[in-house]
Amino acid sequence: MGAESSRRWQRFEPRQRVTRIAAFLVAMGTVVGSWLYMGLDTQYIRTAPAELMDLAVRMFPPAWAYTPETVMPLLETVHIAVVGTIIAVTASLPVAFLAAENTTPNRVTYAIGKLIVTVTRSVHVIIWAMLFVVMLGPGAFAGMVAIAVRSIGFVAKLLGEEIEEIELDQVEAIRATGASSVQVLLYSVLPQIKPALVGIGVYRWDINVRSATILGAVGAGGIGVQLFNAVDAFQWSSVLMILIAILGIVLVSETISARARAVVR
Repeated sequence: MGAESSRRWQRFEPRQRVTRIAAFLVAMGTVVGSWLYMGLDTQYIRTAPAELMDLAVRMFPPAWAYTPETVMPLLETVHIAVVGTIIAVTASLPVAFLAAENTTPNRVTYAIGKLIVTVTRSVHVIIWAMLFVVMLGPGAFAGMVAIAVRSIGFVAKLLGEEIEEIELDQVEAIRATGASSVQVLLYSVLPQIKPALVGIGVYRWDINVRSATILGAVGAGGIGVQLFNAVDAFQWSSVLMILIAILGIVLVSETISARARAVVR
């Protein structure tokens, strides 16, 4: 009885506690080391509130007369996101089939699919836009291609994971009828991932609308061109008007995306 009463419950074993403490110290050392390496200067933090108030005074009131000039760039931004997302979803399907272990033909094609997913996801959309502006010239076309390429890896990765979770009984049933590999993909795999495909596509479109608003920084079209031109010209009231327009279109896209995902579920 006395031995039992002397026992004390502990959440972690001594080895686990030592490991957690060591991990915490390594993490804190990494943060401090990174801070010192970058030589971050915090002297401007003291003047930041005053600078923010000065900027707010320059921005207000917003230039409401500038509203008509934001309509066409906003429409272009939405079109860049829509067309880029459609291209990405279409192109991501074969990549997803290659990147899924249960549908890829062999290890070579699996490696190719994973390589495409990794490369397209690892490069930011702004960098893609810079490259395509150089190759294709400035404008909405370069922005659309950048959005599409950046989205392929995202969509293909999620679809590949969905493909790996499908029911194999349906696949075997279609294959038993003598269907070809393409027919198996079309009539057994694709129907099972269709809800996920629609949901992922809508979610990615929502992300792409927000991404398309900043492509103008590198000349890839959209409302970002007007935004950065206004900033360069110190037209702060126009900047605020553009920011309000961007906020409006992002809220609309978020609402549409949420409702579409609810319908898919």
